[in-house]
Amino acid sequence: MPAIRYELIKTCKQTGARLGIIHTPRGSYETPMFMPVGTLATVKTMSPEELKEMGAGIILGNTYHLWLRPGHDIVEEAGGLHRFMNWDRAILTDSGGFQVFSLSEFRKIEEEGVHFRNHLNGDRLFLSPEKSVEIQNALGSDIMMAFDECAPYPASYDYIKKSAERTSRWAERCLNAHKRPEDQGLFGIVQGGEYEDLRKMSAGDIVSLDFPGYAIGGLSVGEPKDVMNRVLEFTTPLLPADKPRYLMGVGSPDSLVDGAIRGIDMFDCVLPTRIARNGTVMTSTGRLVVKNAVYARDFGPLDPDCGCYTCKNYSRAYIRHLIKCNETFGIRLTTYHNLYFLLKLMKQVRDAIQENRLGDFKEEFFERYGFNRPDAKNF
Repeated sequence: MPAIRYELIKTCKQTGARLGIIHTPRGSYETPMFMPVGTLATVKTMSPEELKEMGAGIILGNTYHLWLRPGHDIVEEAGGLHRFMNWDRAILTDSGGFQVFSLSEFRKIEEEGVHFRNHLNGDRLFLSPEKSVEIQNALGSDIMMAFDECAPYPASYDYIKKSAERTSRWAERCLNAHKRPEDQGLFGIVQGGEYEDLRKMSAGDIVSLDFPGYAIGGLSVGEPKDVMNRVLEFTTPLLPADKPRYLMGVGSPDSLVDGAIRGIDMFDCVLPTRIARNGTVMTSTGRLVVKNAVYARDFGPLDPDCGCYTCKNYSRAYIRHLIKCNETFGIRLTTYHNLYFLLKLMKQVRDAIQENRLGDFKEEFFERYGFNRPDAKNF
């Protein structure tokens, strides 16, 4: 039995979106799903118990950051990442590739791997497909990601072609280096930028390696939303229908709905926790910046239609006060609300697929949220 399996439950007749279950060594979880990001073995300001309370299933850890601090050897000695952070549900670790390309100004890409500098102290480091897999094997995540090159947007056709071809070669090396296929599933990543023929080439290469799941990389890197949706429309059908499909780094409410409609099963993003630290929250009627002065005497909840712990117990005025005073509790409250909002949104998406009405749900949700207005403010 493979470590990761996907079970298709229902296809929405209105949109073609998929309702499914991803089976992991530590539980089975309904898809489409949003996965909170816990970069350094913690989802910022949240306890594992709170994440469970709000319905989180799979959460993310970051290979690059955990390699640097505290070190994968220490995590392994602690009994693996699950025991280290007291999380008994599933964990996905990314390969570290995105951080290598986004955090280091000084990097050199070679066939063997990437030379770069530690973003904390400037030390010279080297990360290869084999090293990335070694770290993830030590961390013990349920889902591992192959090491890839995350190309920027925009980039020339020739650059993206060479990058995608290298990613394919690295993917094969990752498979060969993987030491724990019986309890850790390794996902391949399809690259190719905005170019349809390169996506087709990359998908052919990666799918031929028969990974238990596939991610679509190289999106949410600065391209317009219409470009991302167009790429999904011609890329997702290239992936096997009997395996999970993961869109990396996407977490705005509109993109989650649009991605699900285009056949995506799994999403992750730091967006809900990052904007929460700046006093920005997602509500059923749109974005709200609770630290603004207009809420100083607003004693209602962040979202009257929300049933989360924050909205049941605390007012906009109180949360604004906490954030203006740099009190950590204020950030905890906004973070809890944002994560709950996205997890609830994905439950609504799953329900709409089950009832063959995801297209109608999108229209209603976008109208209420304000995405259809010319002056709509997104994230």
